[in-house]
Amino acid sequence: QVQLVESGGGSVQAGGSLRLSCAASGLPACDYHTMNWYRQAPGKEREFVSAINAASTTTYADSVKGRFTISQDNAKRTVYLQMNSLKPDDTAMYYCKIDGVCGVRSRNYWGQGTQVTVSP
Repeated sequence: QVQLVESGGGSVQAGGSLRLSCAASGLPACDYHTMNWYRQAPGKEREFVSAINAASTTTYADSVKGRFTISQDNAKRTVYLQMNSLKPDDTAMYYCKIDGVCGVRSRNYWGQGTQVTVSP
């Protein structure tokens, strides 16, 4: 059974920090090339936050550049998101997603999410 388990969310004041983790397990034997973080605020669509690929190349949404840092531990199939200088606009449910390829088919799996709440 595929599981992506996020942790590390919580409530902080503006300017604070949190570190999210996402551990993947039970994945089929495929080529998993990218791990991602997305977020969804109430009443808004889910949006991309950051990604890291197998070569450790990272990408970030403009809204989090310079404040968030994504990293991974390939051996543990775990991705992290260090979030600094948090703002109230960062309040959202944060989800991790892993992208892979099985033969010629793409596969992706989502976690259940972890809530981040930033108060003014």
